[in-house]
Amino acid sequence: MTEPRRLPRGRYALSRAEVESIHRARLCAAMAEVMAEKGYVGTSVGDVLKRAVVSRQSFYQLFDSKLDCFMATARLASEYLMERLREVLAASPEGEEPLVRFERALAAYLDVLAAELPFARLFMVEVYAAGPEAVRRRTEGQIALTRALAEVMEVTDEVGHYTCQVVVAATSALVTPAVASGDRDALRAAAPPLTDHVRRLWEIGAFGAI
Repeated sequence: MTEPRRLPRGRYALSRAEVESIHRARLCAAMAEVMAEKGYVGTSVGDVLKRAVVSRQSFYQLFDSKLDCFMATARLASEYLMERLREVLAASPEGEEPLVRFERALAAYLDVLAAELPFARLFMVEVYAAGPEAVRRRTEGQIALTRALAEVMEVTDEVGHYTCQVVVAATSALVTPAVASGDRDALRAAAPPLTDHVRRLWEIGAFGAI
């Protein structure tokens, strides 16, 4: 993600909508960064305001609470991840084998997590401290990833879809410790063994008829 803009010094000709957009981006980035350091429970609205350099009044014009800001940040992170995956899949040459597409999509997924660790930690680790609504949003993200994997692997039946669900859940479980510890190398190193395992599942027909 790009570095959030600051409002220009002095008088400026930005519309209210533009100002709010800048404030929202800065507050979401600050939420992710502070929670990477203090966790959800230890983070206060004041901590976020200090990091974002945004006033309390501006915060409450955009968000109802810390949880509301957290949810917006989690949604932003999830949307960015899915956008990057769609870009990778859209670049697939015609006739590309499903396993090759999977390998490229997995590499892109891990690269995004490694490049955006504060956001990754927020929706993979801190989400469980934020309560049921946040966990539900996390579940929706897992469902979206399962659908994307089913598309990549050209799944057409329930057995294949269940395999995709298992692969997504297992991948999340395997990479979460690396996200929690901020280990970018461990994240990227997860790609080869995961790819090998998915290849074996493919070969035994776990994704449906070949």
